[in-house]
Amino acid sequence: QCSLQQEVQRAGRVIAQSRAAMRSMFQDVRMGKAVDTEHCLPLVQEISDSVERNPGAIISLARLKTSDDYTFMHSVAVCALMVSLARQLHLSPEECREAGLAGLVHDIGKAMMPLEVLNKPGALTAEEFAIMKSHPEEGHKLLVEGKGVGPTALDVCLHHHEKVNGKGYPHGLKGDEISLFAKMGAVCDVYDAITSNRPYKAGWDPADSITKMAAWSKEGHFDERIFQAFVKSIGIYPTGSLVKLQSGRLAVVVEQRRGSRCSTRWWRSRATTTAASTRSSSATTCTSASSRTGPWTSS
Repeated sequence: QCSLQQEVQRAGRVIAQSRAAMRSMFQDVRMGKAVDTEHCLPLVQEISDSVERNPGAIISLARLKTSDDYTFMHSVAVCALMVSLARQLHLSPEECREAGLAGLVHDIGKAMMPLEVLNKPGALTAEEFAIMKSHPEEGHKLLVEGKGVGPTALDVCLHHHEKVNGKGYPHGLKGDEISLFAKMGAVCDVYDAITSNRPYKAGWDPADSITKMAAWSKEGHFDERIFQAFVKSIGIYPTGSLVKLQSGRLAVVVEQRRGSRCSTRWWRSRATTTAASTRSSSATTCTSASSRTGPWTSS
């Protein structure tokens, strides 16, 4: 494993390639061309390699989206988060790659959504949300008709909006009716959605997002075991979180130390932080410094 600083440049190149590849894939689908995920496999491998070297680099860079490229970069971010989570769950290298590919194509159905709804700079109406809720099934159809798509990617595409309490869509599956990979996809999809800036709302702080998701997990939105593994994979205070040190200084988490302890007692995170322009090494006890609230839609 290399440092965040060492990996950032390499991850930046992977992000640039990924953005171009996903933009091209979405455009091809809108033009009626078949999806060919075999072309995505080298990209998934590069993202997986970056995650293995230092997951914080590519996951942090993938959060830097504009409203114009949100849909493409969301897919890249979910790919990286899926690989990181799969590694945390001790899945095999092949399963990690399958998880990554599933994350990369999970939202391909959005290519079939009307652009005026997909890119609307505001909250969706009930009718528009009903349209957006069709994207898992539309994406599944595209992947079935395409090339190089395995059962994992098909499953995650169709079921990443299912909830363990049975209140998700499109099929209202609950509990063990939802596969491991679809449960993983649900967590990764929501985390990136709520931490990203959207046309109609600012992204939440990563640490605040984890707090919100923990509450939703208790309500049955996510599988608790999968969510806890996700927290361990990105850190209790994920890179980019705003925190307050014991000294009272505000700080931003810039890197997760290898072997740092993740527990439900979140104020005992051992994250590496930077306060103002100096690095503080004395305080490892952190409390959340901001609490953003507001509506969000992970469609």
